[in-house]
Amino acid sequence: MSDTATTADEGVLQSVADAMSDAATTASGHATKVKAAISDAGPRALRSLSRATYASTYVISYGVVYAAVFVVSALPQDNAFMHGFRDGGVAARDALNRR
Repeated sequence: MSDTATTADEGVLQSVADAMSDAATTASGHATKVKAAISDAGPRALRSLSRATYASTYVISYGVVYAAVFVVSALPQDNAFMHGFRDGGVAARDALNRR
């Protein structure tokens, strides 16, 4: 084999080695970025779930309370039924304050 062929073969092998080194470096850097994105995804998903839970609960409770207030205000106030509700509410509040 001639010196020119040997030098060409060495150049090709060096190019392949350089390409593999670059690929390994790039893959390592990409893996680091993926790990960082995955580790950040958990807290972001938890925050999103927490916000959705809060908003859903808020809407449901607002709807229930608003509907209850509307129904109670539409009922006649001077009867035994409403007096029982009022007295029961006062007794519940007093029992809660005693705890």
